[in-house]
Amino acid sequence: MSGAVIENMSTKKLFFLGFVILGFQVLSIMVGALIAPSPTSAIRYLATKCINRHRVHGWLMPWGSNRCQQVNSFDEPLAKTLDANDIVFAVHIPLPNTQMSPWFQFMLAVLQFDIAFKMINQIEEDVIITIDAGLAHRDDLKSEWTTARHSVEQRPLRCTFSVPKTYENEGRFYHCDPIPIMQLGSVAHKYFLINLRLPVNDTVNVGIGEIKDINLVGIHQNGGFTKVWISMKTVFTPWIFVASVWYWHRIGLLARPPVLLEKVILALGVSMTILNVPVEWLSLGCDWTWMLLLEDAQQGVFYATLFCFWIIFCGEHLMDQSQRNRLSAYWWQVGLVMFGSSILLVFDLSERGVHLNNPFYSVWASEIGTNISITFILVAGTSVCLYFLSLCGMVRCVFRNIGGKIQQLPAMPEARRLRYKGMIFRFKFLMLVTLACAAITVIFFILNQVSDGHWLWGAYTLQVHSAFLTGVYGMWNLYVFTIIFLYAPSHKHKRNNSGDIQQTDLLEKPESQETQLIGGEPGPTETYRITGKVAQE
Repeated sequence: MSGAVIENMSTKKLFFLGFVILGFQVLSIMVGALIAPSPTSAIRYLATKCINRHRVHGWLMPWGSNRCQQVNSFDEPLAKTLDANDIVFAVHIPLPNTQMSPWFQFMLAVLQFDIAFKMINQIEEDVIITIDAGLAHRDDLKSEWTTARHSVEQRPLRCTFSVPKTYENEGRFYHCDPIPIMQLGSVAHKYFLINLRLPVNDTVNVGIGEIKDINLVGIHQNGGFTKVWISMKTVFTPWIFVASVWYWHRIGLLARPPVLLEKVILALGVSMTILNVPVEWLSLGCDWTWMLLLEDAQQGVFYATLFCFWIIFCGEHLMDQSQRNRLSAYWWQVGLVMFGSSILLVFDLSERGVHLNNPFYSVWASEIGTNISITFILVAGTSVCLYFLSLCGMVRCVFRNIGGKIQQLPAMPEARRLRYKGMIFRFKFLMLVTLACAAITVIFFILNQVSDGHWLWGAYTLQVHSAFLTGVYGMWNLYVFTIIFLYAPSHKHKRNNSGDIQQTDLLEKPESQETQLIGGEPGPTETYRITGKVAQE
């Protein structure tokens, strides 16, 4: 009898496969928990206050043999003779006796202002701070700095003062939200230098209070985590690719054309392979600032394909025979997924796309941009939650549909009845695994959206653990492999058709109920063929 691996594999082998998959899942989690360090590191740098009286357009170093003339505090007598435009805040990344590495993958810089309260110089409401920012890099401590980018940026300065604004509280500091200032899509150089100027005139940087210090928080991906992550991608890429090729080869051996569900399973394998391709190996020797954009595009393709697969996977076990095997039957569900993916792509391009030319750009730089960004994140989180609830509803309908089929089983011979009970149990278990995978994916998607922006809205505490990242990534690959393997045409059908024809005929002759149960539409599994509404009616 023809069918898929999930129906023809023995229970013993199926249990063994399940334990192997579970073992690899535990291994994926343990790799992140025991081997990989934290995904990112945040290092705080205190900007050095350099003096630039003649306002020369050069690079000012905070330390080293060519360090700038500097003041430690604006309360010093020397600082009293300076104009605000004579001060340049210099930050060298990384700290002395260390260097950056391409393994860090990306770098994000956030500013934290230390502003003292003064009765005669308070921070105004809805004030905008103007920052003249420059970035340079080099690969050894003796060569000259190479200018990477220079830009004048404006950011909203949001500060609160927790005590009454009186003379007694002068000198206390405001609590200011961190300000995103820079994002690099690659860390291709060993040393970086950031010079910040706060130009002051009658209309610029008025009402920003008395700035005492500027702290810069540099955030980058840990090199150890990058090595673990690329290694996992390198292992999974050929595995899923070979499985997808093998699956489609077996589909091609069938006498019938592939049905929609089989095509979507292939698309799932292809999207997983695209996500797995370890292009990070190539980026280690190149200054590819578009790597973050490429990674987001890879994830977007996989998310869209996975969400569409779950809809079609459940829907194909609900549709009646006349509506099955047509992508148009899912036009509004698939259309919504594609529309949501397109919106997220536009949002991503507006941020990471512009960073390709200007690393100092930020969509969070204005009140409108901040509100739009937060709205996008909230809408995306709400949408995937609603998607998961609708998926739960579809699974419930599938189970209810299967319940109607089970009522027809008692009329069958015992051997045939036990076979169908086993197939239905396996299918139900796979649906529950699918639901669990969907729930974890939704949680990961929401946490990923929030963690991408947590440094941008001031919440310093949220960080996704390495074990969760490697565990979810391993789960995706194992789930896709399981679907590909279990829904591939079984090799046993040839042997059954030749050697067991006589036994099959004896079982099938008295079974008019089975003919009604199965229906006549070809499909990947017998469970697929017995769950149509027409058969139940």
